[in-house]
Amino acid sequence: MSEPSPIDPDTKDWTWVLDRPCPECGFDPARVTADRLGELVRDNATTWEAVLGAADVAVRPAPGVWSVLEYSCHVRDVHRIFDERLRLMLDEVDPQFANWDQDATAVAEGYAHQDATVVASDLLDAAATVADRYDAVPPDAWSRRGFRSNGSEFTVASLGRYHLHDLVHHAWDVRAAVARATVEAYDVDAAAYRDGTTATPDQVAETVVEFAAAVGAGGRVLEIGSGPGRDARALERAGLSVRRTDVTPAFVELLRADGHDADLLDPLTDPLDDPDRPDTPYDGVWASACLLHVARPDVPVVLARLAAVTRAGGQLLLSLKEGDGETWSTHGHVASPRHFVFWREGPLRVALEESGWQVDHVRGYGATTGQPWLDVRASRRG
Repeated sequence: MSEPSPIDPDTKDWTWVLDRPCPECGFDPARVTADRLGELVRDNATTWEAVLGAADVAVRPAPGVWSVLEYSCHVRDVHRIFDERLRLMLDEVDPQFANWDQDATAVAEGYAHQDATVVASDLLDAAATVADRYDAVPPDAWSRRGFRSNGSEFTVASLGRYHLHDLVHHAWDVRAAVARATVEAYDVDAAAYRDGTTATPDQVAETVVEFAAAVGAGGRVLEIGSGPGRDARALERAGLSVRRTDVTPAFVELLRADGHDADLLDPLTDPLDDPDRPDTPYDGVWASACLLHVARPDVPVVLARLAAVTRAGGQLLLSLKEGDGETWSTHGHVASPRHFVFWREGPLRVALEESGWQVDHVRGYGATTGQPWLDVRASRRG
């Protein structure tokens, strides 16, 4: 069995992520309290379980870039390494950690040829073991120290944050696979989703009226994440012209079967200009309950791309789930897990403002149902 091309060794010192946010994956150590480390480690493990089910899990996206399978093997071993280091810090005084060459391990252990099902099981077990150990850290032990051979000093708390960044960063590395898993989940149950979401909630109906009034009669709207088309119908009844798009092929097929023009479109990568009016910006963008599936660092990119194809003063409707972190869920009308990213108002406002939008209002709703949402109306800055 031939070996894949070698990976360039990662020789960077990543300890700076303990002091400031990572500009790539968005991890912010200041937002992680030590008491949540176990919970966050377990949550991250569900991402790897989900992406390891893909048929192309062993295919590298580019030469010299690990496959999802190889990343998963690495994350499994990261859990094991950090569990040992944590145990040493709790059992000994100022231990020094043994060196670990992650790149040599990947070759020696044949990461590229391991069984994905076994890796998924082992990764979940390793994550649970180290998460339990974090949960059991006594309150007076978070400041205990440990040292790498280069002299880098960690406390139990900072070791946990360093560990967590590694997990979050690698989940960001495979975010394309995460997105595919969510699209595939919708693809399988598109008809069931359509049948279960035909009624327009009162909150959405009210928002449609407000949005249509702000856009103006006859305004041209780009809808991101049209799904089965419920919101598009409401927007058209309110006097708007809607370009239907979705990243899920089955939703696009359903829309076309109902007699609508619809485009398969990924707002992160595909051209957003209307092919029928390539030089005419949109009057508004409707993105309800769709960008919550986009990786957090990519949301500002999508928002900037949407701003670039919207006229000055054009309107944006954006709705996202309110909360912290991210999760996989099988609730509702879709049986397979889907990936959701939660947002708070402060960071969301920053992302919008930096992407070319002026926030008009952020409205929270749904808290009494157990899942709060953020409804955002914004205007394209001139």
